[in-house]
Amino acid sequence: MRCLAYVFISGVLVWFLPVANAQFTLARDGQSDYVIVLPDKPTEVEATAAGELRDHLEQVTGAKLEIVPENQAAPDRRAILIGAAERARRLLPEVDLKGLGPDGIVVRTVGDQLVLTGHPRRGTLYAVYTFLEDTIGCRWWTAEERFVPKKPTLEIPALDIVYSPKVKSREAFYRAFHNGDVSDGVFASRCKLNGHFAQIPPEYGSHEPFAGFVHTFYPLLPPDKYFAEHPEWYSLIDGKRISSWAQLCLTNDSMREEFTRNALALLKQTPNARIISISQNDCFNNCQCDKCKAVEQEEGSPAGLMLRFVNSVAAEIEKTHPEVLVETLAYQYTRTPPRLARPRENVVVRLCSIECSFVQPLADGPQNEAFRRDIEGWSRVAPRLYVWDYVTNFQGYILPHPNLRVLAPNIRYFVGRGVVGLFEQGDYGSSIGDFVRLRAWLLAHLMWNPDRDENQLIAEFLEGYYGAAAPHLLAYLNTINDAGERSGVYLRCFMPDPSVWLGLDDLNAATRHFEKAMDAVADDPVLVRRVRRERLPLDNVWLMCYDKMKQLAEKDGKEFLGPADPVAARREFVELARQHEAGQWVEGQPFENYAKHLLERYPDK
Repeated sequence: MRCLAYVFISGVLVWFLPVANAQFTLARDGQSDYVIVLPDKPTEVEATAAGELRDHLEQVTGAKLEIVPENQAAPDRRAILIGAAERARRLLPEVDLKGLGPDGIVVRTVGDQLVLTGHPRRGTLYAVYTFLEDTIGCRWWTAEERFVPKKPTLEIPALDIVYSPKVKSREAFYRAFHNGDVSDGVFASRCKLNGHFAQIPPEYGSHEPFAGFVHTFYPLLPPDKYFAEHPEWYSLIDGKRISSWAQLCLTNDSMREEFTRNALALLKQTPNARIISISQNDCFNNCQCDKCKAVEQEEGSPAGLMLRFVNSVAAEIEKTHPEVLVETLAYQYTRTPPRLARPRENVVVRLCSIECSFVQPLADGPQNEAFRRDIEGWSRVAPRLYVWDYVTNFQGYILPHPNLRVLAPNIRYFVGRGVVGLFEQGDYGSSIGDFVRLRAWLLAHLMWNPDRDENQLIAEFLEGYYGAAAPHLLAYLNTINDAGERSGVYLRCFMPDPSVWLGLDDLNAATRHFEKAMDAVADDPVLVRRVRRERLPLDNVWLMCYDKMKQLAEKDGKEFLGPADPVAARREFVELARQHEAGQWVEGQPFENYAKHLLERYPDK
């Protein structure tokens, strides 16, 4: 009688029936008798997967495995079978690879064979990355920084993983993945991201390209071209048609016809697009004409009128582009779901959390009750529900932001409400934000598998990337997040003043943790540079709140661990920010603007 066994892989409980001789030695003392077997006509993604596997295994073991097409591989040769090789398919008779979904994976040992395969688009590559990360121990911290273990003798345990992510569209919008270099796209692929902005090369599985990316009303119907002749196509506000910071008149049939023609033309110009955005501008001022107001009243929400308009455009798009999805936003004035309208099968509704408090979980935080009502409503009526989530502070990229503890609970809450696409908008404009590398890596792993233990992931990154400084940095993060939770602040994604939730005692404690972190890695220049960079948001708080905290310390007789010389501190802060190519300090504003402000506040003597 065979007993059912289980293992934990990437935090997932994986059950399997033991297979005879399933555990085997892939390399011994830097030598291996295995080959990597590809299909006779591999896809470019399968070829990349084989190359990634070979290169990493060589770094791990010292053995360089040969990559051979299946028709040249001896049937009895020990092999790692990649992709849709016929031998792999014979070993997986019950698995429908295409049925797994575009990112589904299979990692299985059968006797002394290892099968790494998945959906033809990206699954095989993700299976290789899962094997390298979870079984071998490779880590990709950033595009340039990684850990590859050294194991000249490499034992492979019994493996049986069949997995398809619940979140189908995954984007962590950080500079780590979107800095304009091809290595960023490769890093995004290794982190199993596939969103619009992740410029992943085709051989690494590409991404999910949009035709237009949100706020497309004016791009598709530009007022400069149409308003003079057709003012009736645009919002009526206080009795006047306007075309600045407003929307469209969604009940105007001739407008809809021209809008649809332009949308179809855009799809023709972007033939690789899998989604087109038909979505409101980034402002309010929805049309107040009688017809529009009547529909909104009938629907109980402006979202009803929006959805009727989007559905009509989507119906026309489906006729010539049945493979293309049509996305719209449930954002600000359209966030509340309608009474009557329902999205068509080819329509994606992307709900936005911009009004929420991000110091409390969305699932049960009292500050987020209104959002819960909206997502619960949309989850009942939208077959394709995406979320645009905000995980940064647009008015202070270079400031602590105490939302680390809600990231994982919020993702799990989204998945529990049927969300299949996530756009986590982080510090895409800044390279020196609040532990942005940790956040980017953490969010990517949680979107791939929301069941992962976030505390384990955070500890793993801190220990792997900062070495001996890890416990002190974790203590710092706990201090910051404790302060945010204790304050009761409504933590928006627009928070210009950190002193509303961060006090002198918190700043002193945070400073001590960083001092200990620096001492712990003092003998390692690489780690010193990393730790010192992560302190910049804390340094910025001291500069912003220097006078207030100094006066508070003197008034209450408390210790003051801020800089003894704020002018010297300003110089060091600006110089380090420039060294690390800070980018922006708030959304849309270059760091040099802030450097000038600091110079005015703390002028050279």
